[in-house]
Amino acid sequence: MAKNKRHAAAQQLVDSTKAYDLAAAVALVKSTAKAKFDETVEMSMNLGIDPRHADQMVRGLVSLPNGTGKTLRVGVFARGAKAEEALAAGADVVGADDLAEKIQAGEINFDRCIATPDMMALVGRLGKILGPRGLMPNPRLGTVTMDVKGAITAAKAGQVEFRAEKAGIVHAGIGKASFPIEHLLENAKAFADAIVKAKPTGAKGTYVKKAALSATMGPGVRVDVATLA
Repeated sequence: MAKNKRHAAAQQLVDSTKAYDLAAAVALVKSTAKAKFDETVEMSMNLGIDPRHADQMVRGLVSLPNGTGKTLRVGVFARGAKAEEALAAGADVVGADDLAEKIQAGEINFDRCIATPDMMALVGRLGKILGPRGLMPNPRLGTVTMDVKGAITAAKAGQVEFRAEKAGIVHAGIGKASFPIEHLLENAKAFADAIVKAKPTGAKGTYVKKAALSATMGPGVRVDVATLA
């Protein structure tokens, strides 16, 4: 009951017919985050694309200037010196065949998966498990690399992966409600800029159709797309 009352009170603060400029939207979302935990602020963008076509897929990585406020767990497929490098760089799980066995048994204790190129024959066999979870290493995303340290450092520093869903919507957490408004605003701009730069060659007409911000337990706040730049 208390949760419903909090949500209703937060909803009253938001004009659902209005598209707010980005700074106002960030401030409003922050003010509606009334849960007893530090809510995640999420940004979503509705794009004029059809991800079913390869030339209209939007996917990539963006480093948020102020981090996400979340501790990202990183798993690394590597052997020998590269495995040691991964551990020294702060990877949470490192292995080869042993790590593959754990994953096949349903033990997936990481949020980002990185692999050295020589590991991809092994990792490829896990595609049906890692793929649907968005964890499959990809050279275009920098998660198949010999620079294991750099990839781990970027992931831990607040790098966010984005991928358009079937309806053409892309979304990601851009910080915590406890962040200063300026930090959330900088992160939101960085995320929006990355999406705009990732515009695929097959996209026609209006690319960014709608945008919105919300806290975990709060109402959605529409954002005027003209203020994203």
